[in-house]
Amino acid sequence: MSLKNSVLSDPHSTGDVSPHLRIPVEFLDALNDFLVQHASAFEPEIRQIARSAIENSGRRLRPILVYYSGVGPDGIFSEELVRAAAVVEMVHVATLVHDDILDGAEIRRKSPTIYHKHGSSVAVLLGDALFAQALRLASDFPTTEVCREVSQATRAVCAGETRQVHLRGDLNLEIGEYLRIIELKTAELFRVSCVLGTIVAKSENTTRVQAMAGFGKHLGRAYQIFDDAADFVGREETLGKTLGTDLATGKLTLPALLLRDQVGVDDLRALLGKLAESPGQVRETVSRTMVVHDVFLEVAEFFCRELQAARTSLARASLNTFSSEALMQLVDFLEHEFHKLLKDWVPQTMVK
Repeated sequence: MSLKNSVLSDPHSTGDVSPHLRIPVEFLDALNDFLVQHASAFEPEIRQIARSAIENSGRRLRPILVYYSGVGPDGIFSEELVRAAAVVEMVHVATLVHDDILDGAEIRRKSPTIYHKHGSSVAVLLGDALFAQALRLASDFPTTEVCREVSQATRAVCAGETRQVHLRGDLNLEIGEYLRIIELKTAELFRVSCVLGTIVAKSENTTRVQAMAGFGKHLGRAYQIFDDAADFVGREETLGKTLGTDLATGKLTLPALLLRDQVGVDDLRALLGKLAESPGQVRETVSRTMVVHDVFLEVAEFFCRELQAARTSLARASLNTFSSEALMQLVDFLEHEFHKLLKDWVPQTMVK
């Protein structure tokens, strides 16, 4: 059995992807083999469901960050680096399983979610089992530093999600609070991916570790801003997941907050109240209102600031040329994908 990862196995399939994006194919193959092997460690009662969740986890961005943060200039990787990537990916899969419950999402990576197929009770328990297995894998490292970092990151993700749940429907949410939430719930796993790579590489350069942590944090915040914009202007058939769930669940993300700052709380409340009567028109109507008020231009400014901060942190890390160039190209790739996302809504000359 092999893990499904069509996005990475054919990075040029869309015909509009940066030709310089470096996919560490051998490393991802080794990771997939490792995950397949350890999927069998789950009890028979949940083994097949766990395997299904792991197979459908996406682009493996966090393992790629682990790889380039810890690999040498020759690109040769150790078994420990594969294990570290598996730990992060297992935690990530667990958060996705739980996220789909919170968002009521039915589709992820073009397949039914665990929540949709088996219900919220099974999804909650499976997510817990995945978290536990991730910590079991982390405990096999000779240093407790891996367990400590992974546990802290997992706690931060839960804290971010909890805070977001508490603030659902709050039309007075501050943008600073939003940025804090996405730093916890998304950027933290990007950060720990970069840190684990440096731990496995046994780097004693404190500046490098801190710089890579900053790189992961800013890249993760940019990634979440991308994802939040996609919830309004993306296409489900392209992104392969349920869209429009943010407004439907009362979650105010950056585009909605910027729209509120343009039209005011009362007008936004009236708009959302009216649209609640016909949910099918929510995304289209709100998205076009955002275009009228240049919201996506402001979103692009936030996004580009985070990417620039990521580039600055990466330069400070002084990684080997092989890793540094690959990670810089990953940043460029994300920027390219963001502009491609907005191209049907905002003139590209205005967001570059």
